[in-house]
Amino acid sequence: MHDQFDVTLEDQDLLREVELTTNLIIAASETDEHLTAEEIDAILGVARPSAG
Repeated sequence: MHDQFDVTLEDQDLLREVELTTNLIIAASETDEHLTAEEIDAILGVARPSAG
């Protein structure tokens, strides 16, 4: 019988997205407060554009 959830992920973009989502879930579960936009950006590895 084929298990529909037994799959191998080979798409590197998808793997990266899963990793980022997992990191967000873990961070959110470790705090009682909402994550700030800055914290989310840091977890995702993005930088906000500088003013000016």
